[in-house]
Amino acid sequence: MIAGMEEILVGTVKGPGDHPHEYVFITTDNRRTRVGEFVYYHATGGADQTWRIVGTITVRRLVRGLPDSFLTDPQTPPAEVSSLLGLSIDNAEIYEITVETIGYFSEQMGDFINPRIPAVPGQQIYLASNDMLTEMLSPRRRGEPGGAHIGSLLTRQSDEVPIVLAVREVVSTHLAVLASTGSGKSYLAGVLLEELLMPHNRAAVLIIDPHGEYGTLQEIHQHPAFQEGDYHPEVRLYTPERIKIRFSSLTEADIVYLLPEMTEKMRTYLSQAYRALINTRGRGERGLWSFQDLLDEVIAQKYGDEDGKGSGGNVSTIDGLEWRLRRRFEQSRIFSDHENLDLADLFRPGQCTILQLSDIDEHEQQVIVGALLRRTNKARVATVRGNAGVGDDSYLPYPVFVLLEESHRYAPAGAKVVSTDILKQILAEGRKFGVGIGLITQRPGKLDQDVLSQCMTQFILRIVNPIDQQTIASSVEGAGRRLLDELPALTKGQVIVSGVAINTPVLCQVRKRLTRHGGETIDAPAEWQSYFAPTRVAERARREAPLIRPEPKGGPKVGGIDI
Repeated sequence: MIAGMEEILVGTVKGPGDHPHEYVFITTDNRRTRVGEFVYYHATGGADQTWRIVGTITVRRLVRGLPDSFLTDPQTPPAEVSSLLGLSIDNAEIYEITVETIGYFSEQMGDFINPRIPAVPGQQIYLASNDMLTEMLSPRRRGEPGGAHIGSLLTRQSDEVPIVLAVREVVSTHLAVLASTGSGKSYLAGVLLEELLMPHNRAAVLIIDPHGEYGTLQEIHQHPAFQEGDYHPEVRLYTPERIKIRFSSLTEADIVYLLPEMTEKMRTYLSQAYRALINTRGRGERGLWSFQDLLDEVIAQKYGDEDGKGSGGNVSTIDGLEWRLRRRFEQSRIFSDHENLDLADLFRPGQCTILQLSDIDEHEQQVIVGALLRRTNKARVATVRGNAGVGDDSYLPYPVFVLLEESHRYAPAGAKVVSTDILKQILAEGRKFGVGIGLITQRPGKLDQDVLSQCMTQFILRIVNPIDQQTIASSVEGAGRRLLDELPALTKGQVIVSGVAINTPVLCQVRKRLTRHGGETIDAPAEWQSYFAPTRVAERARREAPLIRPEPKGGPKVGGIDI
């Protein structure tokens, strides 16, 4: 027991619950026994050990309430009726509370251990104190290296029990932020990114931002909370015109994906041309070929080889392939023969890089994400294995974290896109090489389930869609599934946190951001009202008025003669 801690008695055990890891207790305390709250009982083990076996309240049921006759007159409070009969309303209601057992907290292991000592009828149940929960729930302390303070326990007053995640687990085992539109998922992501760039973390982060919501993170440059000694975090913003992908870094699958309505013959000729180019020039970071080189290999198939065996009978097919290649790539703003996003510029400790993909075609977005993830993963693998050194394009000497907003675009359920396979590979193997992935989506049901299941930390905000709820239930660890019943009732900024980055699933109130949120909903009525503001009406009148030229001096003229 924590020294000086006064225990708060709230109820008495009635017996076991419906499941082996549950028990039920009886209480008259309606205020402190809320769903998501933490309680405990004492258990004795070997060598005179005494443990506090902690559990989470999952179900509340009223087993005895005020008589209906006390409630029939809405003008008369039930307390008045009770007092007239000499009854105390405080003890009139009795609740049956179901608790899901977690176990006792081992300071040595920094985690909960379930000794499988059940609560027995008549045993006293206590409410866990703020100090006790602060010690047990979070694997790190606020401001501690490797910690990310995202908010406070929802069942207590703000900041009484801070929730601090283990950044190491967040980054190495991946995370998912799941929520309906307007529930605060981007706001939560902003809080997490702020924590990653704090002086006690100094992470290397890349954000894939399809809607331009994260540009306000640039306020970090001037915010004193992020400055310490010589450390000044940097936020780099790449707008669509600055995003370049070297053509030779594309795979054959990338190119095929970007060319619509390809026949099988066209695919065959493209594959032959691509393989010939790779065999002679190389691929990926070492490839020194251009779009024109690929086009030349395609066109060369029209005229045959040295033996005179060519494809003269399929000139129209090759012409069609050439036309498709030119239409997609010849005037492309994204794909370049020489320019490329340098990994050393994108990733640097203490730097957050934002790629704004707004106004870029969704198929091109998927290819951009796939190509970048592929290069990043290869670079980390080569660096960790000692196959890349200082000066190499594929040298990336520190772990990185990539956050994908609208992640269902890049790994959709039931559809094949070019970014899905590399995402699956990183999620399965990235832990060994220091590539972390964060997925954010408002439609978990539309996200590939193999991808979602690999995210070992989940942030779940308000979700009302039954399909999405079912999807989440299948991916969240068992200890947190009962909390999912709370999903429709969560309000903006309230989140269920579950997984390896926290010691046990909790209900959390997200803390206030230090930088402005860039994803606020547009206030349409206010915009409509401002249209009729006097200054805007006058401005439109000036802009829309016909140009009236002044009459020349001396009065009007006809043919240069005064009239």
